[in-house]
Amino acid sequence: MNLELTDEQEFLRDAARDALSRVKTVAAARSAIEDPSTLPDLWPTACSAGWAGLLVCEEAGGAGLGAFDAMLVMMEAGRVLAGVSLLGHLPASELLDRGGSSSVGDVAEGSARACFVAARPPGDVVAAWTVEASSGCVRVEAPELDAEGRLDGQVCWVVDAPGAAVLVVVATQADGGGPVAVVIDGDAGGVSIEPVVRYDATRSLGHVTFAGASGSVLQGVGASELASAWYLAQALLGAESLGAVETALATSVSYAKERFTFGRAIGSYQAVKHSLVEILRLRENAYSLLVYAGWAYQDAPDEFPLAASAARAAAGHALDYASRALISVHGGLGATWEHDAPLFFRRAQLSRRLLGGLGDATDRVAGELLGAA
Repeated sequence: MNLELTDEQEFLRDAARDALSRVKTVAAARSAIEDPSTLPDLWPTACSAGWAGLLVCEEAGGAGLGAFDAMLVMMEAGRVLAGVSLLGHLPASELLDRGGSSSVGDVAEGSARACFVAARPPGDVVAAWTVEASSGCVRVEAPELDAEGRLDGQVCWVVDAPGAAVLVVVATQADGGGPVAVVIDGDAGGVSIEPVVRYDATRSLGHVTFAGASGSVLQGVGASELASAWYLAQALLGAESLGAVETALATSVSYAKERFTFGRAIGSYQAVKHSLVEILRLRENAYSLLVYAGWAYQDAPDEFPLAASAARAAAGHALDYASRALISVHGGLGATWEHDAPLFFRRAQLSRRLLGGLGDATDRVAGELLGAA
């Protein structure tokens, strides 16, 4: 396995970094705490850069790239706390492409933004397709599709749901058949999307309710494809978290070099050095797992659930630690709104709870390893 980025991947990463640098996303994250409506709309940037069609084949108007390429873009978005609606869009676009949906062309070019209304695949803890509930830790059953093609149910805390034109919903069938992917317009009758803002205003979330909504079932998309989309979302969220880790590390190291106390740079003290080295260790571990997940998605699909879950768990833990260390290294300043450190802490705490949370990702790793043993 070649762990080096190709020339094309380096160009994609650098182009993403350049595109996002033109918008003051961190400053926008600060102002959004008081007024979320002040966040800049980065979707036109994503469309002009071709990110909307990253995982869509070239025949359907996309770029035909792989999961790791998408992870590189997500890392750059996480680096600057950019609220780009790719976490919901990319898995949905991949499913639409697999199912040969008529809307995949518009989704690939970005004129129609898609959203993956995900359900967690069955595991050794819960043997059912489940979704987030509005409150509490107990998950609820996925929406149900009846014999007449009508969808009922609710999915809460759906990433990037507000404003989505196309919803790709994981649903169970009333007749006991396997799970299906149902494509529904975001403004269709019987569909309600309630925007919600929690803790990190840069993250677009919504409660999605279906009450007899009519949609079309994607053909050729079954349980394995839906599970793969779930784990793809896990890997993308892990990549985004890792980008934020890199910024937290760079900011902490820079300050540790320039801040002096008792005549010495604080970076010379053991406690500070050890904390920064631990961030680096966690970052390297998570990055290697993301590379593994990118490879497995393409070349070893049977290993992808383990790889993606491990990457999500490692990156989430790394961001949690790095955001706390970022505050600690900056001392009293880091705990105030005079610094950006609390913004990264907020991102870390919300990200660790999305899409089943870090606990679920860890359970998946344990289940996969114990099953293999």
